[in-house]
Amino acid sequence: MINTCHMVFRWILAFGFTTLVSGAWAQERLVSIGGAVTEIVYALDQQHLLVGRDTTSTWPKEANALPDIGYARALSPEGVLSVAPTLIIAEQNTGPQETIEVLKAANIPYITIKDGYTREGIVGKIRAVAKALNVPQRGEELAQKVNQQLLNAEQAVSQVTEKQKVLFILSTRSGKIMAAGADTAANGIIGLAGGENVFSEFTGYKQVSDEAVTQANPDIILMMGAQAGRGNHDADNDALFAMPALQTTNAALNQRVVRMDALLLLGFGPRSGSAITELHAAMYP
Repeated sequence: MINTCHMVFRWILAFGFTTLVSGAWAQERLVSIGGAVTEIVYALDQQHLLVGRDTTSTWPKEANALPDIGYARALSPEGVLSVAPTLIIAEQNTGPQETIEVLKAANIPYITIKDGYTREGIVGKIRAVAKALNVPQRGEELAQKVNQQLLNAEQAVSQVTEKQKVLFILSTRSGKIMAAGADTAANGIIGLAGGENVFSEFTGYKQVSDEAVTQANPDIILMMGAQAGRGNHDADNDALFAMPALQTTNAALNQRVVRMDALLLLGFGPRSGSAITELHAAMYP
C-alpha cells in the first residue's frame, strides 16, 4: 500500500497546492459532499463559497453547475483536490477511507456531519453545517424553521391508527430485490411518514428472498424515481408486479407503488418536512 504521506505529496505537486497549504486563499473554497450538506449550504445562503460538490448533490438545480468531484462513497483524492478546496464538509458515510485519510493528511479542514434519521438528527445537521461555516445565527434560524415544519408533519402522521406495511426497494437488478432494513434512511422516512417497514429485523440494505417478500406481504412498494441515477432503481409497474416475489402481495393486488425523488426522500435535509408530508399523503390518500 502506498504510504499516505507520499500520496499527499503527489497530489500537492500535481495540483499546485503550495498556496493552499500556506493559507493564501482570501475566501474559503468549499467542497460539500452529500446531498443534504449541499442543500443546507444553499439554505444558509453560503453557496458563494462552493467550488465543488459530489454527484448526489443535485438540488437546488443551481448546484449542478458546480464541478462534480465524484460519487460520495467512491471518491478519489484527484477528484476532490482538483478544485483546490480549503474546507471540506462531508456526510458521515463518505468514502473510501483511504481517500479521507489522504484529504485529512493534506491539512485541509475536513468536517464530518453525522447522519440522523430523526427530526433531531436533521436539525442537528443544520446546526453542524452552520457552525462549520461560521454562521451560527443563520443556522439557528434555519434549524427552528425546519424543526417547526417537521413538527407539523409529525402532527399529521400522529392521526394514523393502522399503519401501512411498506417495502422499500433499492433495486431489482437481475430479478433480485434489494430491500431496506433498519438503520437506513429509507427505514427512517417510512417511520416518520407513519408507515411500517416490513424488513426492520435486519440492518442496512440487503438482498431478500422471494419467499421473504411474499411472506412480508407489503401494502405499498416505495422506490426512488428514475432520476436517482445510480443502478437499476426504477422498474415500471408491470415489470415490478410480474416478479414472483410480489405477485400475490397486497401491493400488487392494489397496484400501489410510490416513487419519489431520491434526494428528497432519503436526504434528511431541509426539505424533509415536505418529504414526510408527500409520502404520508401517498400512503394514506
